[in-house]
Amino acid sequence: MLNATDILSKARESLTPEQSARVTALENAISRGDLQTQKILVYGQLAAYWRDSVQSTIPWLYYTGEKAKLEKSEKSLNFAAHSYLDRLRGVSDHSLKTWMAVQAKDLFTESLAINPANDSAKVGLGSTWFFGAGGDGPPMEGIMKIREVAEKNPGNMYAQFMLGYGSMISGQLDKAAERFQKVVDQEPGNTEAVFLLAETYENLGEKAKAVKYYSEGAKMVDNPDLLKAIEEKIKLLQ
Repeated sequence: MLNATDILSKARESLTPEQSARVTALENAISRGDLQTQKILVYGQLAAYWRDSVQSTIPWLYYTGEKAKLEKSEKSLNFAAHSYLDRLRGVSDHSLKTWMAVQAKDLFTESLAINPANDSAKVGLGSTWFFGAGGDGPPMEGIMKIREVAEKNPGNMYAQFMLGYGSMISGQLDKAAERFQKVVDQEPGNTEAVFLLAETYENLGEKAKAVKYYSEGAKMVDNPDLLKAIEEKIKLLQ
């Protein structure tokens, strides 16, 4: 199983000598620091350096999360947890995705210990099960956490979206389409929901609906290569 040491070591392989020296200096400051306030400061500096100077996402996420754990702020914990969750959906490496899901789970859990009524954190925590945070078991425990929020507040589009995502992962495409459709109807500018709805309709064999939403999504894309791929897919479906 992946751990933070392995992940950070791998990230350091791509650093220039100057960048490596800077990271080492900051890491040494952590090992020498006894005061929590000093560690918070250095974690913040490391997060910013990996994000801005190196432009490397995973170390930025890691140090942002570690800083949040020390700060014990609901806002910081939620930001770090959602940052993991938002980015892991685009990760293809299964081990890395699972590791990120576990990090998000731990952060959401700490946040909910501060404020158990935070629905966004509840949905986020439940969503981590879809990506392996709950081990090898089915994601039902996560779905139940999200469903609790959706039943209490059907207008919570984040809960509806993640229930759709969970249904898609588990192969319940009719349910996924229903959930994603709710989100798109309420949030027509939600690009991810639009494309997932199009993909779900495509997998259901409903080509006309798939074309409709791929076409809607194409209007939101400014990447020429991606736009070309979408246009080719639309041609194949027509």
